[in-house]
Amino acid sequence: MFNGIGGTEILLVVLVVLILFGSKRIPDLARTLGKASREIRKAVNQVKAEIDKTGDIDPPGPGHNKPG
Repeated sequence: MFNGIGGTEILLVVLVVLILFGSKRIPDLARTLGKASREIRKAVNQVKAEIDKTGDIDPPGPGHNKPG
């Protein structure tokens, strides 16, 4: 899962986060990161749905005339 990252490195990161944010703010931080992750995933899914709906993700070639 963590390529090249061992237990010591993960423990060090956890300790740094504890020192920087304190134990009382970590749940809020995790909640905010979870919300951000969901929003990003939602946006990616919307873009994928839009691409699937149009069916064409390649830009028009040089011989393509734009309408209008």
